[in-house]
Amino acid sequence: MSCTRVALVTGANKGIGFAITRDLCRQFSGDVILTARDEARGRQAVQQLQAEGLSPRFHQLDIESLQSIRALRDFLRKEYGGLDVLVNNAGMAFKVNDPTPFHIQAEVTMKTNFFGTRDVCTELLPLMKPHDTSSQSPAPVTERSSGVPRSGLRDRRLCPKCSRVVNVSSMVSLRALKNCSPELQQKFRSDTISEEELVGLMNKFVEDTRTGAHQKEGWPNTAYGVTKIGVTVLSRIHARNLSEHRKGDKILLNACCPGWVRTDMAGPKATKSPEEGAETPVFLALLPPDAEGPHGQFVMEKKVEQW
Repeated sequence: MSCTRVALVTGANKGIGFAITRDLCRQFSGDVILTARDEARGRQAVQQLQAEGLSPRFHQLDIESLQSIRALRDFLRKEYGGLDVLVNNAGMAFKVNDPTPFHIQAEVTMKTNFFGTRDVCTELLPLMKPHDTSSQSPAPVTERSSGVPRSGLRDRRLCPKCSRVVNVSSMVSLRALKNCSPELQQKFRSDTISEEELVGLMNKFVEDTRTGAHQKEGWPNTAYGVTKIGVTVLSRIHARNLSEHRKGDKILLNACCPGWVRTDMAGPKATKSPEEGAETPVFLALLPPDAEGPHGQFVMEKKVEQW
């Protein structure tokens, strides 16, 4: 088992996830693992970064598959004894003019964006390493069984270990929240809402779309927006749990909006490049060891937004 630090990005073969991985390869002191559902596309992305002189590792991950998530969990536990940085970037959205019935869009988007992210957190958050101020000497670069070299020799002298979790949400979640009924807004803004209550609300949204009653029940008319409400509130819940049960470990967990980014999902008219979209997620992933916050916040343009 290596004592090397490790960062992992989900949905990283293209777009914002790819840009986040590139920045972490350049700035993070340790190994960076690029994950993707499609192994061929993931390995192609790794080769592209290798051509730039960077050395990410690859591991397959389908966030909709518990078997896939647990295989990754076991790999991290065996290879690294845990995880230092987790960026939950994987997600999906239907195009605005997609003819797929709204209730199907709601079910499919919810399965990936909320439940997939939740499953990753359930399996990987227990692996997040506690704060460690012990010094660490650089280890020589070696080849791994995968044939992919480690991220390289980096200065690890007196580099405290501090775990960070970043859940990529969206500004759409804030807009969707404001379009919810006052009753739903109160629930989603609550500082005491439980994960089970949140899961119940996400399932209720999908069911309400199936019966055509979602707007009558106080929901906004955006499946993507509601799933990202789920991601943001889940982040607040998980941060609260970490503060209550692992306070001394100094793990910081936040949700963020990367902005409107030119990706396959958002289209070519978006105002930001993927590199610009990566800035806030990477900022949160690399918060300094002595940082006490942000934690449990929704962050945009590196600034905390009121939820």
